[in-house]
This record gives sequence, C-alpha cells and structure tokens, in this order.
Amino acid sequence: MVTQMLQDNFRMRRLEEGEWLPAIVPGTVYTDLLLNGEMENPFWKDNEEQALKRMEFDYEYSTMFRVDSVVYEKERVLLRFDGLDTIADIYVNGELAGQAYNMHRIWEFDVKKLLNPGQDNELHVVLHSPLQYIREAFEKSPTRGSEDAMDGFVHIRKAHCMFGWDWGAHLPDAGIFRPVRLIGIDHARIDSVYITQIHENGKVRLQIRVEEDKCDSVSTTYEVKVTDPDGNCWDYENSPDEITIEEPRLWWPNGYGAQDLYELEVIQKTGGTETDSWKRRIGLRTMTMHIEKDQWGSCFAHQVNGISIFAMGADYIPEDHLLGRVNSKTTRNLLEQCKSANFNAIRVWGGGYYPEDWFYDICDELGLVVWQDFMFACAVYDLTPEFEANIRQEFTDNIKRLRHHASLGLWCGNNEMELFVKEGNWVSRHSEVRDYFLMYERIIPELLKEYDPNTFYWPASPSSGGSFDEPNDPNRGDVHFWEVWHGNKPFSEYRRHYFRYASEFGFQSFPSVKTIETITDDPRDMNIFSYVMEKHQRNFGANGKIMKYLQQTYRYPYSFETVIYASQLLQADAIRYGVEHFRRNRGRCMGAIYWQLNDCWPVASWASIDYCQRWKALHYYAKRFFSPCMISCEEEGLLTQDADMNRQHYHIEKSIHLNVANETREDENVTVKWQLRDAGAMVLREESREIMVPALTSVWLDKEELPDVDMFTEYVSYQLMKNGELISEGTVIFSLPKYFKYQDPQLTCRVENGEIIIQSKTYAKNVEILNQKEDLILSDNYFDMNAGEKRIKIISGKPDKLRLRSVYDIG
Repeated sequence: MVTQMLQDNFRMRRLEEGEWLPAIVPGTVYTDLLLNGEMENPFWKDNEEQALKRMEFDYEYSTMFRVDSVVYEKERVLLRFDGLDTIADIYVNGELAGQAYNMHRIWEFDVKKLLNPGQDNELHVVLHSPLQYIREAFEKSPTRGSEDAMDGFVHIRKAHCMFGWDWGAHLPDAGIFRPVRLIGIDHARIDSVYITQIHENGKVRLQIRVEEDKCDSVSTTYEVKVTDPDGNCWDYENSPDEITIEEPRLWWPNGYGAQDLYELEVIQKTGGTETDSWKRRIGLRTMTMHIEKDQWGSCFAHQVNGISIFAMGADYIPEDHLLGRVNSKTTRNLLEQCKSANFNAIRVWGGGYYPEDWFYDICDELGLVVWQDFMFACAVYDLTPEFEANIRQEFTDNIKRLRHHASLGLWCGNNEMELFVKEGNWVSRHSEVRDYFLMYERIIPELLKEYDPNTFYWPASPSSGGSFDEPNDPNRGDVHFWEVWHGNKPFSEYRRHYFRYASEFGFQSFPSVKTIETITDDPRDMNIFSYVMEKHQRNFGANGKIMKYLQQTYRYPYSFETVIYASQLLQADAIRYGVEHFRRNRGRCMGAIYWQLNDCWPVASWASIDYCQRWKALHYYAKRFFSPCMISCEEEGLLTQDADMNRQHYHIEKSIHLNVANETREDENVTVKWQLRDAGAMVLREESREIMVPALTSVWLDKEELPDVDMFTEYVSYQLMKNGELISEGTVIFSLPKYFKYQDPQLTCRVENGEIIIQSKTYAKNVEILNQKEDLILSDNYFDMNAGEKRIKIISGKPDKLRLRSVYDIG
C-alpha cells in the first residue's frame, strides 16, 4: 500500500459566493476565516452570536493535485478522510465520489475511475450547514437532549458540545479536520491488527490476528518485528499467530511503575514483495475492572497487572471549540500537566469527539489510564436503520483505531443517559427507551465482542452495570455526585458518602484575570455580573452560586481580582474535601475523577486548567491531594457541623483525625507530626509518631479532641516526613475562613537560582504567587504556610513583577 497526502493548495469560501480564500487542511471553516481576516475572534465579548450565524451557510473546499504514478498504478485507489465535520459531499473532477455524515468516522471512497493520470485533478468538498441540518431533522422528529445544547443536536453525529453545553458556546464549526490522502492498493492491505496478551509463568504470549482488506484472491503472508524499550529487535517470519516475550517489562500507570513500550510491526507480503505494514507501540500489561461483592456492596476498581489501583484524575473535554487549533503539542502540554499533578487516569467524556491518535500515544507514554466514553451524552436517540448502520461503522472505526493502546482502560457506552432515561428525562416515546437498550446493551457489546473482547465494557457513566438497575447507586459501579454545587450542599457533604468510584464531581471557578482579558478590554466588564462575564458563564445563574458559596466561606472581596482568587480557593477546597475523603477510605472507594480538566474557550467553569492552560488553584491542590503518599485531616469545626452560633445551645466539636494514604506498591515507614499553633504560627503543642503504612492502603491515626482550642486564633498544622524529608503537609482551622483572625503575614519574596523564596511573618493561608502574565507553573502554589521561609521551584514562566497574597487579603 502506498499513500499520497493531499494537504497543499487548498482554498475555501462560502458555497458559490465571494472570492476563494487560502485554506489549511487539516483545519476548519472558523480557523480559515480567522486566518484570512474574514471573521472576528468568536471568543471576544459576544462575537459568538455572529460566528454562529456563519454556520447557517454551506462552505466549499477545493484543491488541485496530480496523482503520484506509484499510487495510480495500483489496482485500487481510495480517497481517505480521517475526519470530516460533518455533512459533506465529495467530488473528484466534478463527479460525486461520495458523501459523509459523521465526524466520528473514517471515510474512504474508491476514486481510481475518477482520476486523470498525468494531469491536474480537482478535489472539491462541500460542507453543508449543520444548523440547517439539525433544524430540519428536529422538525421531522423532535428527539431531545440536554437543554444547554441546541434543538436537534442528537440527529447529527457531531460533537454534541459544539451546539452548547453548560461550559460551552454555540460554535458548531465545520471542516476537513483530519488528514486527507490517496491510498493505492495492490492485492491487499492490512486493515488492522488485534493483539491478545496472555501473561503466565513470567512470560507474555502475544496472539496476533491480522485483519486484511483484499482486492483479489492472491494469498498473502506476514512477518512480525518486535523492538523492546532498549531497542533490541526480534523478527518472526512465516505469519506467526503467536510470539512469546521473555522477561517482559510491564507497563504501569503513573505512580506504580515504568511506562515501558514495545514497538510491534506487522509487514504484509504478497509473493515475497512487501505490500503493506502496520506499526504501533504496545504496553505489556493486563487491564480490567475488578468487580466483586464485599461488605459494602461491590468493588469497582481498575486492575492493572493484578493490582487494584485508586484512579486519580479528571474528565477531559475537547481542547478547543475550533478543532483546527488542536495539535499534538497543545495536547502533550495539557497531558504532561496531568502527570505533573500526579494523575494516573483520565476520562474522555462522551459529549465531544474521539481524540486524535496522538492523545492516546501520549497517555501511553505518561501512564494515564483512559476511561473512554463512546460519543453519546445527555440525550436520547432514534435508532433508525440508517442511524444504526452509521453508528455501527463509527464504533468499528474507533475500536480498531484505539484498541492496541496500553492506556485504554475501558470502553463506556455513554455519559449520564442510563441515569436520565431511567428518570424519564427527554423521553417522549417508549421506543426511545427500547433504543437505549439496543444501542448500549446489545450493539456496542456485540461489536466489542468481535473487535476488542479483551477490553472491559461499562454500559454508561454513571452505572451499576446496566438495565436501569439504580445507575447512581453509591455502593456499586461509578457515581456522578453533584449535591455539592448543583445541590447547593456544603463541601462537608462529601464526607457523608462512600462511593465506590466517583467519576464526576465538581465545583466552578473563574479563570485567571489574564485569561479574562482575552475576551474583553473594557474595565466595566470586569465584574462577574456584567453581560460579558455572564455570556462566558453557561451554567445559568452560576456566578450568583459562586457568590453564595463565597458568602458562606470568605469575607466580602472588594476587587474583581480578589473575587477571582476567592472563587478558585472555593473550587479547590470543595474538590479537596471530596478527594481526601475518598482516599482516606481506599478499598471502599477506588476512584476520584473530578469534573473537569480543561476548557475549550475562555469561560467560568469546573476546569482546573483554563483555556489558556493557566493552572487554577485546583490543579495545584490536585498535585497535593493526588500525591502518592498523602497526609490529610478529617477535622471537625464550623465548616463540618450544622451549628448556629447565635442559638442558646451552641456547641462545636473541635478535633482532628489524621490519615496517611499510600498509593504506591511499597510499604512506607514515615513520621507524622502535628502542631497546634496561634495565628502568629507559634507552636503551642506538638506531637510526633512513627508509623508504617502498607502498600496500597490508607491508615488512620488516633482522633485528637481539642475542646479548648480558640477556633478564631488557633489552628493545626501537620506534616508527613520520609527519611527526614517533607513529602506532604497541610493546615486546618476550626472556624470559617471569614471568621479566623489572621494576622498580616507581610509576605515577601526573592528569586534565586530558579526558585522563588517566600517569607511570611505569621500563618498565611492559601499563598498565591502570580507574575505579570499570570502564566507561571510552579512546584507549588496556593499553599498554606507557617511563619518562616518556603522555597518554590519555577517550572515554567518568567518570575517578573511577582505579586503575593493570602486569605488575609480577602476583604
């Protein structure tokens, strides 16, 4: 098989209107219009409204090319699109080659008869309006879904969130968003290769199933080449269906071992001549979900190489509303920041699109276990014969594309639909319930049995296993928990629940001021209740909700910048309350995947990294609460008790209950220290204890009652030491932050040898370090500090015009 890329000299325009404009392929309509100065930034103020109107029209792309002779001479010549968004007609030299109607599929068209060898050929692609398409489809069949998205979005196999979500804009872009090529085939090509691993007796047997696409009946053979992580290579000839790896080096998730990868190449031959090859990197590992009845219900945990791991990570959404801006560099940068925050897992949410190959390659390298949703979210669907045929091919394409990845942890049928369909949301006819069962409990399992029986399948998120059997049951399967935030419950509500695997829970905050400055330059917009700020807040009324939680926790912030800071502290503390509680109960709970990792435009949202890839406070908190060895404190105080201090019978328990979680495969001998301090950070009492924390466990220390603590002027600090080195720490107060009598810490800093040295005169809560661009990435930030000095390493960014503040500066 030979290929010829088609990526040069593309041009585009609105269909049959205006001048042709230079275009970039892969790319999109919006990105091409922006590059040509034909469109305003759709993220700026309310330009989204004008950008949306542009999608009422059809667009066309065209290029001229000459067919390479080595391609044209083959028996078959296919025109292949790895990604077309979404409703498209494809013409070659004026003849219709085919049509596309699903951005999640690979599209191939036999075009040899349409090509002119030795002459110029024209490829012409017409992209039809997605807005007109969904409007007409909805009029015929008013099938519904999330109220945050536009009517009719369920009728088009296109990223749902392009039509709006409670963090996303109405920007349904279109385009040729993945590579285009000509493929020349003689006799046969390799369609895909399926590898089954059998681990036994310290060896790994690889069973190899080569799936071919044949043009004729000529027989083929293949050889296999395996290259180990050190570059040693072995050849296996005569079409082996099984090979054995001696002394295998196993692949592990981040934090549990190395991410060793083997390169496996299958070389197809016809009559002794190489006709095609398939080369991928694989990891030698076993991976499934451990589900077994226990004293609390049924466990639900990723099990890798026989070890049940505690999943730590976040939910990933598309990186940009404009897919033409997404590339391997931006994705790597984002995922490396996950590893920097001690993630070992990531969930690809079902309302976007299946990411590029490089996303999974990077997850393989970094050790991030991928929970992979199929692309269905918060909707019901009409399973017509045409729709079924369409999604069957979509599933087949993506299963074959992704199944070899070491990081692929499980396939999941959909996002939240079992839960909502059971509750009757969006359901207007019984057939929609029937179709739900057919799609997620028959069709997908059927295809996985054929194409990827070795990867675990879960019918929905959340789910207890399917069949509408209590899909959000806290004692089985995975849970989406939104009582904190949507339910207006306090952070301490997390401690009332012991989920087996929390795959969604979150809290909103605002992005950094510098990110907000990318959407407006008007000082009057720098108010969270301004039109522009609320236009960039898609969860109705949520800016007021942030203020409601802020009122419960902090003093009134008098500047816009302080509101931003306080909102990020609220978000970070909310998620910390959940994750620390879940990790303290390791074994009962085995997953904490918070909503959400990233943004697709500048917006107030649940993300821990904003659209400009600036870390919010939550991401620094994640680095601490996902630390392999972590100390945390289950304190009792005003924040955890429903007590009215103005009632006669007013009593508040004041206590600490320390816990050490060890998410490594080694037993750890550590020292736990804690101190009772006054607001000036002077030590009033100190305790220390040596403990051994077995691998993959959490250990409680004795609860300490502190009835005489002055909750307004005294606090507790605690540390986890290993071989004399501090590896985890924190502080707790017993009042609300707004009531504690912080003293002015008089924060100062200096920069030396790639470090920022912070000095504080007193106890400083949530010390924030910002530079001029607010783009620093540091070894730590938003940390608590006792009086003294703390050294922070600069990971990236310039430490110019540094600014410091703490909770003392709120109000």
